[in-house]
Amino acid sequence: MFNRVRISLVLAIVLFVMITISVFTFGQNQAPTGPVMRFTATTANVSGAPDSVRFDVLAWSSDADRDQMVGVWNLTVNPNAAARGAAAGARGGAGAGGGRGARGGGAGQGDATDAAAGANPATANAGGAAAPAGRGGRGAGRGGAGGAADAPPQTPEAALAAAAQSAKTTGYLWSSESAGYSLRYAYRLMQPDGSERIIFVTDRRLGAWNDLWKPAGGAAATPYEFTVIELRLNAKGVGEGKTSLTGKVTIDAAAKTIALDGYSALPVAFKDVKRVNAN
Repeated sequence: MFNRVRISLVLAIVLFVMITISVFTFGQNQAPTGPVMRFTATTANVSGAPDSVRFDVLAWSSDADRDQMVGVWNLTVNPNAAARGAAAGARGGAGAGGGRGARGGGAGQGDATDAAAGANPATANAGGAAAPAGRGGRGAGRGGAGGAADAPPQTPEAALAAAAQSAKTTGYLWSSESAGYSLRYAYRLMQPDGSERIIFVTDRRLGAWNDLWKPAGGAAATPYEFTVIELRLNAKGVGEGKTSLTGKVTIDAAAKTIALDGYSALPVAFKDVKRVNAN
């Protein structure tokens, strides 16, 4: 009787240890969730200032993404063709992906990151930064060879707007608005002195549905349907940010990326920018 009790106790201990090891190993092997980097800031020189904002970066854009954006701006890459290719790839995947992809109308909209696009965590309301349903995929299907949907945009601004609609979501910009803004480009430039430049592109203009981002002081607003944001931080991760709301977009030849033209002359749109975490 005593031996049976002892054997049962030993087996229970062994089973407990095995379960504990399995749970720990499973947790270690899971892909990290949440942002890979986060920035906080306060808006300035816009009608809704001061407003607390947060940038959640889910993934950094690659050098290939950077080159794609530069090609789009230079009109050497047709964003419509890129959107069709992405839509075809999505159709070749899981059937459920097609339904999710219709939400953002382009590449990457069926991935797990876009499942979180709906609500601003600060307000718990729905509607975060979703583009008109299925714009990229449906347009390509209707256009056909030589159709209107195949025609490349005629200006760099129109081309970049189309590319921002079809690109994969790389993060979100959250403010006091109930809906966030999808970041479709998030490129990080580390400088030799430890400082850094961060370039974001949103899939729609900040303040497209309200007056919170109207430039202050009577500054003339640019007519872009997207917004390019550039953050400049020192080695400690503290700095400022400016936008294309009143500035022009250009190609930074040295950095080989889209950027703001004449950064130093633009008004600060994000002050007290801080890098608050990095995985």
